[in-house]
Amino acid sequence: MGLLSNSIKRDVLRPGDHIYSWKNAYLYAHHGIYFGDEKVIHFTRGSGQEIGTGTVLDRLIFSLSPSRPSDNPCPKCGDQSRLDGVISSCIDCFLSGGYLYLFEYDVSPALFIAKPRGGTCTLAKPDPPEDVLHRASFLLLNGFGGYNIFKNNCEDFAIYCKTGLLVMTSLSVGRSGQAASLIAATSAIVSSPLRFLTTSFSGLAAVGYGMYCVSRLVSDIGVRRDVAKIPVERLVSPPDSIESEAVADLAKEN
Repeated sequence: MGLLSNSIKRDVLRPGDHIYSWKNAYLYAHHGIYFGDEKVIHFTRGSGQEIGTGTVLDRLIFSLSPSRPSDNPCPKCGDQSRLDGVISSCIDCFLSGGYLYLFEYDVSPALFIAKPRGGTCTLAKPDPPEDVLHRASFLLLNGFGGYNIFKNNCEDFAIYCKTGLLVMTSLSVGRSGQAASLIAATSAIVSSPLRFLTTSFSGLAAVGYGMYCVSRLVSDIGVRRDVAKIPVERLVSPPDSIESEAVADLAKEN
């Protein structure tokens, strides 16, 4: 894996790999779990349906479903243009003409900060492939809740499958590095204290980028304290019971 690119060839993929592909001129990436046999399990929202912000932008920008026209469906997958939730697609439909990339786990803080774009790596350690595939298969049958671009998106799904970690606080973003990067960038731009730290443009840019990097790092699933390891079978339990179990686990750790 390179510093600027996590590009990977199909013939070296292994079942349980967390893969992604950039969409809309690198505006965002769609994530999934490679299941083997040219199949990918991923969390998506049907074309033309709102997914998180509640505006028309959801339809124009954040529709993540395979985009093959319904009048020319994939011979392997059929017409998936209106499907949502956790679905299984062939790798061609998942990529939708994009390039293939591998999400990195257990990276060093230095490498994490050096990556200029979120949603490509994490400090969290991955679980064995058999655990990853079990979670993905279970969620394919039982779902992963409602899609939300900031708290429960395709990257959140893939990271949960790889780690079993859930964010248990409701006042923060989910596991997604893309969402964390967006919020970090916004905070760095609008943060009023910046003007007191420097008066030059270069100094302002340096301080802003430093704040962006720190914000990304502390939001990463691998260093956060508000996460708990939740068995996938518990995700179909009532939310209150999941939260109670997670609070108990966090209390033991602390």
